[in-house]
Amino acid sequence: MGRLVFLFASSLLLMVAATTVSAAILEHSFYVKNLTVTRLCNRLVITAVNDSFPGPSLRVREGDKLIIHVFNMSPYKITIHWHGVSQLMSAWSDGPEMITQCAIRPGNNYTYNYRITKQEGTLFWHAHSSFLRATVHGAIIIHPRARHSYPFPKPYREVPILLGEWWNANVVDVENQALALGIGPNISNAYTINGWPGDLYPCSQNQMYKHRVEQGKTYLLRIINAAVNSHLFYKIANHNMTVVAVDARYTNPYVTDIVVISPGQTVDVLLTADQPVGSYYMTANNYASGSGTAVGVPFNPTTTRGVIIYQGARSSTTPLMPVVPAFNDTPTAHKFFTELTSLVGGPHWVPVPLNVDHKMFVTIGMGLDVCPPNVSCQDRPPVGAALSGNMNNVSFVLPTMLSLLQAFFFNVGGVYTTDFPANPPVQFNFTNPSINADLPLLFAPKRTSITKVKFNSTVEMVLQNTALIGAENHPMHLHGFDFHVLAQGFGNFNPATDTLKYNLFNPQMRNTVSVPVAGWAVIRFVANNPGAWFMHCHFDGHNSLGLSTAFIVENGPTPETTLPSPPPDLPEC
Repeated sequence: MGRLVFLFASSLLLMVAATTVSAAILEHSFYVKNLTVTRLCNRLVITAVNDSFPGPSLRVREGDKLIIHVFNMSPYKITIHWHGVSQLMSAWSDGPEMITQCAIRPGNNYTYNYRITKQEGTLFWHAHSSFLRATVHGAIIIHPRARHSYPFPKPYREVPILLGEWWNANVVDVENQALALGIGPNISNAYTINGWPGDLYPCSQNQMYKHRVEQGKTYLLRIINAAVNSHLFYKIANHNMTVVAVDARYTNPYVTDIVVISPGQTVDVLLTADQPVGSYYMTANNYASGSGTAVGVPFNPTTTRGVIIYQGARSSTTPLMPVVPAFNDTPTAHKFFTELTSLVGGPHWVPVPLNVDHKMFVTIGMGLDVCPPNVSCQDRPPVGAALSGNMNNVSFVLPTMLSLLQAFFFNVGGVYTTDFPANPPVQFNFTNPSINADLPLLFAPKRTSITKVKFNSTVEMVLQNTALIGAENHPMHLHGFDFHVLAQGFGNFNPATDTLKYNLFNPQMRNTVSVPVAGWAVIRFVANNPGAWFMHCHFDGHNSLGLSTAFIVENGPTPETTLPSPPPDLPEC
């Protein structure tokens, strides 16, 4: 008996030791400051991290703990958000300004401290203040723990592909000008691949991303849409790709010749160099679902491109160019967004919760606001109105004196209300363009209205796009949780028929869902993470106008499920 107890104890210690050894503590310093770069014939001072654009990649293993010291040496206040990281029991490190913290002022610093828990794949980090994420962003690459493997053949190499947008202007000024005029922001001047615009733009012949491959080898491309306001099509001439993960969640292998990716989303694909030795362009161009304009703002119709170069290819060879999809190719976008499924039984797979505690039907879209003081509002009919965003007829306003998380933790009143409507206050034909003639529908009150839910409750949201101002596809991002995407469709959601379309077996899991133009998406998640969690459109041009809301998840019944105290260096407001 004593020998059995000894063997059991020894096995337990070995298991604990193996778990401990496989996780590491990784410490980094981010210095946010000015950087002068040349793009599109212009020298421009941008805000960047560690003198690099894009910023440094964080390479971790599942289970690792990250300690990241952010020193703000820029002229702007800033926060950093670790986009898609679940932040289980570490809400103080999530990063959205005035939701979980106040901004880090110039000359100050803050340390983010969190663990990567049950997530593998690709995520990214970015600024969560103003439009600064246009240049302040970088990849988060999450490998399996030591002695664990991918649920697909190990690739020969792994390659981050960060898709972005470039303005020939100070991006803070771009946002401030839009807010001052009551309109959407100016469109970007270029798209980029890993910070380079590519040879279709002026002065950019030698500013193109190049990646060399060996014939017959397979590469894992970790594709990130870090663009501020643009969905993107991504293609590689004459090559198929196999999707194996989205938003750091494994999928069933999905073979495609095109990736459609919304701001805030990531897609991991396997690319096999199986074509004749040569050079092949990769391209990214806009998917603009709003029929040529998005709520009255023209879109950027240009294309960025990089190049895949096979080992042994002649330098004089002209790369092959893929057929670029039309900007409004909604069928292709919808096919990609809806045909992905989760890898049931794969690492960190989570079954769909079947019992729902809190059901919500939430309209999302744009509208108008009575012209605020010091805003011209001259460029938008009716004169005297400014562009605004809303969810369920509430245009969200960030707190000014205290973050939501601080107000929740310290039980401070007057910062927010818990009366966000679970259903639209007014019922109307959501996707019929004629509703724009009903002026009262266009105006939504502005307030800091949130939803409070019990710990471990299951939340289901029907996200319904509207045609107010203009119908378009909205990328909706939820902080603190991954969710199951049960179904997506066009038109007005019909509970009598559309609930029958729910995939309750292997729906894809995401942290950012692309809600179809003039359509809907249904998501479901378990609120098992106490804290204050932002939900917003990942178009910064819409998010800053109020197309957002927030959840407060109450503490659980044990110390392990109770929000910890704030760190001592939490920035002051």
